[in-house]
Amino acid sequence: MAAISDASGADRRRADPAARARPRPDSRHDGALRLRGRPSRAPARDEPAAPTSRGAGEPAPRPSAAAERERDATVTTAPTATAAGGTPADAPRPGAADARHRPAPASARPGAEAHVGCAAGPADPLRDQIDTWLAARGEELVTVRRHLHAHPELSHAEFETAALVARELAVAGLTPRLLPRGNGVICDIGTGDRVVALRADLDALPLQDVKDVPYASTVADVTHACGHDVHTTVMLGVAQVLARVAESGGLPGRVRMLFQPAEECIPSGAPDVIAAGALEGVSAVYALHCAPQLTVGTVGVRSGPFTAAADTVEVTLRGKGGHTARPHVTADLVGALGRVIVDVPALLGRRVDPRAGLSMVWGTVRAGEAYNAIPGVGVVRGTLRVLGREAWRGAPQLLEELVEAAVAGTGARASVTYVRGVPPVINDHRANAVIAAAAGAVLGAERVVEAEVSMGGEDFSFYLEHVPGAMIRLGTAQPGSEGALDIHQPGFDVDERAIGVGVRVMVRTAVAALQDPQ
Repeated sequence: MAAISDASGADRRRADPAARARPRPDSRHDGALRLRGRPSRAPARDEPAAPTSRGAGEPAPRPSAAAERERDATVTTAPTATAAGGTPADAPRPGAADARHRPAPASARPGAEAHVGCAAGPADPLRDQIDTWLAARGEELVTVRRHLHAHPELSHAEFETAALVARELAVAGLTPRLLPRGNGVICDIGTGDRVVALRADLDALPLQDVKDVPYASTVADVTHACGHDVHTTVMLGVAQVLARVAESGGLPGRVRMLFQPAEECIPSGAPDVIAAGALEGVSAVYALHCAPQLTVGTVGVRSGPFTAAADTVEVTLRGKGGHTARPHVTADLVGALGRVIVDVPALLGRRVDPRAGLSMVWGTVRAGEAYNAIPGVGVVRGTLRVLGREAWRGAPQLLEELVEAAVAGTGARASVTYVRGVPPVINDHRANAVIAAAAGAVLGAERVVEAEVSMGGEDFSFYLEHVPGAMIRLGTAQPGSEGALDIHQPGFDVDERAIGVGVRVMVRTAVAALQDPQ
C-alpha cells in the first residue's frame, strides 16, 4: 500500500528553529541596519506591529515630511567606497562566469538609473508617484536588500527578517501583524471591500555564499541563492509606494502584502499564511520571481502552467535474499528494482495525458553490498513533477498501481511512500492579462516576453488553489553579461536595478487589479 503524506495538511512537521545555521565565529555585524525612530521591539505575534496612541479603527497617521527626511538618513551600513554621485562602487556584477563577481558599474542600482526599462508615455500621475519615490528612496531599498543578503535565515526560522519587514512597514504608517510563529508578516494598505494580495517569500537556502562582495552572507552555509531577498525588498518598496498612493486617494481598494516564510522546504509556509486569514476577501493574488535568464528591465509572463508540482517518491522492495548461485530460491529483488526504475516512468508517460507534462526521475538506488548475495531489501527514490492539476491529484494512486504491476512475478513485495510537495502553479488567464498589461505600461510591450514553463516547484501554487492569480519572472541579469549564474547556485547575485523595475511593475499591477471589473 502507498503511504501518502500531504505537506499541506494540518499535521505537517515543523522545522526546528534551533537547527538554524549559526553565524561564523568571525562574522562582523557592522553592516546591520541601524534604524532610528522605530519600535524598540518586534510586535508580539498576532498583534499590530506598530503600537500607537490613536483610537481603535483610526487610520495610522503618515510621518511628517521632516520625519520622512530623517528616515531617509537612518538606514545605514558600514562605510564603503563610493562612486560618483554617492553610489557604492563595490556593488556586484551579476552574470559573471566566475562565482566571485567583480564590481558592477554604479548604474546597476535603482537610485543610479531611476528609469531603467521604463516606457515613455503621456502624463501619468501613478508613474510620477513611483518615479519620485524611487528617485528619493531607491538607494535605501538597495541597503535593505544587502542587509537581508548578509543576514539570511533558513525556512521556518525567518524571525529577524520578519521583524525587519514589520518595522519598515510600521515606519511607513502601516499596521502589519506577525504570523503566530513570528516568522512572517501580513499587512493591509488602503480601505474598501475589494482586496488584492501581493506575496513575497523570506527564506534563504542551506548553501555557502562564495561571492567576494561586502554584503556576502555572514551566516555559515546559508545564503539567498534564490532571490528571496530581492522579492522581499521589492514588496517592501511596493508597500511604501502604495501607502503614499492610498494617502493621496489613488488606491481604489485594499492591497494585502504577504511576507511568507518557508518557500524552500517541505512542509512549506504558504499554508500557514493562508490559515492566518491571508486570503479572506481577496479577489486575486500576484507574485514575482527572480529570473537570471532575463536581462534587467525585462519580465516574463505566461498564462496557464508556470511551474510544476513537485512531489517525492520512495519505493521499497522486500523479498527473500540469498546466494547468487541459487536465484531460484530467492526473490529477484535487484531485477525487480530494475523494472521499477525503467518501467514505471515509461508507463506513467503512457497513462497520463502528455499535455499534463508529467516527469518521473529517480535520484538514488540502494540494494545490497556483496556481488554474490541477492539482497532482501532495495530502495529507490526520486521526484515526480507534473504541470496538470488533475494529473497531480491522481498521481499517487496511479504510481502505486504501476509499481505493483512492475514487480509482479518477481517474488518481491512493494511499498510506496508518496510525499506531497507543492501543487503546480497555473496562472489564471485574466490575472495574467492584468499583470502583463501592467508590465507593458511600465516597461513597454517589447520588454514583456513569454516565460518558459519551469519544472521546478513553487508554493505560490497553494494560494492559487483558493483564488485566481499569476506569477511573473523578473529579469535580474546585467545586460551584456554571459554565463549568468542560475538560482540555487552558491554565487547567485542580481543586477540591483531589478528592484526598481519590480516595484514599478507590482505597484501598477496592484492598482490595475483593483480597477479590473472582473
